[in-house]
Amino acid sequence: MNKEQGFYHSLDIDSEKCIGCSHCMKICPTEAIRIRDGKAHLDGERCIDCGVCFSECPMKAIYIMQDDFGEIHKYPHSVALIPAVFLGQFPDEIRVSRIYAALKDLGFKHVFEVESSALIYAEAKNRYAMENKDKEPLISSFCPAIVRLIQVKYPSLVDNIIPLKAPLDISATYALKKLTDQGVPRKEIGIFYVTPCAAKIAAVKSPVGEVKSIIDGVINMDSLYNIVFKKIKEQGKDYVFPPLQTPRLSADAILSTLTNGERRICMAKRSYSIDGIHNVIDFLEKLENDEIEGVQFLELRACDQSCAGATLSCENRFLCSERMYGRARKAAERERNGEVPREREMDAQKEYLIECSGVEAVQPRSVMTLDPDISKALEKMEKIRKLKDCLPQIDCGLCGSPTCDSLATDHVCGKGSIEDCVFYQRHLEKLGKMSPEECVEKMKKIWGDDRISGELN
Repeated sequence: MNKEQGFYHSLDIDSEKCIGCSHCMKICPTEAIRIRDGKAHLDGERCIDCGVCFSECPMKAIYIMQDDFGEIHKYPHSVALIPAVFLGQFPDEIRVSRIYAALKDLGFKHVFEVESSALIYAEAKNRYAMENKDKEPLISSFCPAIVRLIQVKYPSLVDNIIPLKAPLDISATYALKKLTDQGVPRKEIGIFYVTPCAAKIAAVKSPVGEVKSIIDGVINMDSLYNIVFKKIKEQGKDYVFPPLQTPRLSADAILSTLTNGERRICMAKRSYSIDGIHNVIDFLEKLENDEIEGVQFLELRACDQSCAGATLSCENRFLCSERMYGRARKAAERERNGEVPREREMDAQKEYLIECSGVEAVQPRSVMTLDPDISKALEKMEKIRKLKDCLPQIDCGLCGSPTCDSLATDHVCGKGSIEDCVFYQRHLEKLGKMSPEECVEKMKKIWGDDRISGELN
């Protein structure tokens, strides 16, 4: 895992595959990517691991790192923490019990569904909301990409983030306690989370508000889906697997990871559910500028359709979402017939889990701060303002920075030069302060020799 400034990043760039097309640079919501020497470069201080660049790269040069699947065999009691969206990847004819059986055949001793703790997480949020009305609008900490987005881009809103562990951590805590209460030594327990996105890998490796996660490893959902699906196909339809007690989650728990999932079980009278990172940014801009008032709770998700549309999903987000709704409808029918969801087994440990769910207050990441000295920061702001007046404000990206404003900031912070702008170069040429040869050299440093030396036949 990459580690910069105390933060791990699960995203990395394969320079051999990267052609410097700049798709990722233009789409990044925090302007964390630059083009240098014809390749994309990631700024670890700005990156929030949202995975937008991973989805947009046409060359598949951006990848998401994970732990070795073989690590599960090092623990006599390996635990698979699977999200509900993992089950939503599979065709309807493959039953949940069949998937659980395949996971155990692959080496997992125990399987827990993350959403088992969804209602406990909701109760912890509601309790916090009752005691902290002065901090409204309260912002859910469910999506780690959103937490990091606010830390980086909207530091004035960090106090609005509810300081609670996500359901995956609460479920991990329950699994660990259940096994240790049975007499299993901690060193024999390996908890592995199956992640639907890059941000949750970063959240496990470098958790916000706590020192270390109890989760021992992370497996990418798309990788495990391929392994499990292959296993099921190899075993065939006639394969007889031992009877398993699979979780019967409530409808609310199953739907908690989808858009509106948290909002439907919160006590707030006025709340919003917003998905898609750019939609969230647009809303947070208005919120920070006091254009939106009277909101009590915000459910913000980086991915379209929330976790059903996560970057490591193998299935179309709408099909996955519909499968989850289908499962929830069956769960609701069972509840109407008097069945008690098995997630209620956690209720015996509810107070313990709620007590363990708190984390320290989220702190801003001051990467947007120009200088710790206020007077120097003001001087730099004035320099940036003047540089912006010299730039065309068309955000073409030929300078290797995503926007004209970001180039001005890079210049002042020593990460770029205003002379990288092709329009400013023409201006300097006209004044006789830069030769055409110097302009070519500037472009080579950004886009590489190959882009500049090519000839048309």
